Amino acid sequence: MSIHNDQAIRLRAEVPFELGGQRLDQVAAQLFAEHSRSRLAAWIKDGRLTVDGAVLRPRDIVHGGALLELDAEQQAQGEWIAQAIELDIVHEDEQILVLNKPAGLVVHPAAGHADGTLLNALLHHVPGLVNVPRAGIVHRLDKDTTGLMVVAKTLQAQTRLVEQLQARSVSRIYEAIVVGVITAGGSVDAPIGRHGQQRQRMAVVEGGKPAVSHYRVLERFRAHTHSRIKLETGRTHQIRVHMAHIGYPLVGDPVYGGRFRIPPAASPTLVQALREFPRQALHARFLELDHPASGERLKWEAPLPDDFVWLLTLLRQDSEAFV
Repeated sequence: MSIHNDQAIRLRAEVPFELGGQRLDQVAAQLFAEHSRSRLAAWIKDGRLTVDGAVLRPRDIVHGGALLELDAEQQAQGEWIAQAIELDIVHEDEQILVLNKPAGLVVHPAAGHADGTLLNALLHHVPGLVNVPRAGIVHRLDKDTTGLMVVAKTLQAQTRLVEQLQARSVSRIYEAIVVGVITAGGSVDAPIGRHGQQRQRMAVVEGGKPAVSHYRVLERFRAHTHSRIKLETGRTHQIRVHMAHIGYPLVGDPVYGGRFRIPPAASPTLVQALREFPRQALHARFLELDHPASGERLKWEAPLPDDFVWLLTLLRQDSEAFV
C-alpha cells in the first residue's frame, strides 16, 4: 500500500507547570504523545515545533506556561503493509474501533516483527489509517496479553483519546492470576523505568516515570490469587512490574515471573497446566472512555480467554479438594 498525500498537522499546547524545567523533547513527547519521540525530535530540529514562537534545540529547558506550536506534515506511512489478519472487533463506528486482542499478536512493527502485527491488520481493515499517526494506535498491550484496546480512526479521534489518556479519564481494568495468596487489596505507587543492567526489562527505579496501580482480590486459591487491577497510569509492563515488585508475580510471566510455585499435593493436571501456561496470565477485561465525537461515556467488557478460564477452573478444583 502506498499513499502519497501528506497530512498537515497544526497543534498548540501550553506547558503545564508540573512539566516545567524539563527538556523540550521530553515535554513534547508528553503533550503530543500521538507522535513518536523521534518524529518530534526531527520536527524540533527542523524548526517545525516552536516554543513561544522561538526555535529551540531538543535539549533546551522549557518552563511552565510556555506555548508549544507544531506546524508540520505527517508523511503517509506507506512503508507499512496491509495484511488480512482476522480481528475480534467489539465495537466500530466512524471515529473509533475497539477490539479484543488475542495472545501472540504484536501491536506494532519493530525489530523482529516487521509484519504480522495488529497495525498491519488495522491497515487492511481500515485503509485510511495509513494517514493517521501510528495507524490510530494510542495505547498498547504486550504481545501475550489479551483483551481490549481502542484504536482511533481519525486524527481528531486520536487527539481526543490521547488527551483522555493523559488526563487519566480512560478506565482500564485487567484481571490476572498471580503467584501467592494476596490477603487484601491495595495500591502500588512506584515509578517505573528501564532496568539498570537488562535494558529489555522494566523495573521500579528511582527517577522513573510515575506509575500507579490499584489491585483487589477476586478469588484466593491455595497458592495463587485471581486479582483485578486498575491502571491509573499506563507504563510499559506496568502491571507485570508492579505485581512482581510487591511479591505477587503473574503466572506464566517469562520476564518477571520469579520462582515457580505449585500447591502441595496438587493434581498432575494442575501441575502441568501451571508449568505449561504459555504466557503471562493477564487480560484487559474492561475499557471505559468518552467517545471522541459525541462525548458519551462508553464501556466494554471482553470475556476471559479459554486458557485463563481453564487455569482458574483447575485452581478452584484444587482449593475445593483441600477444604
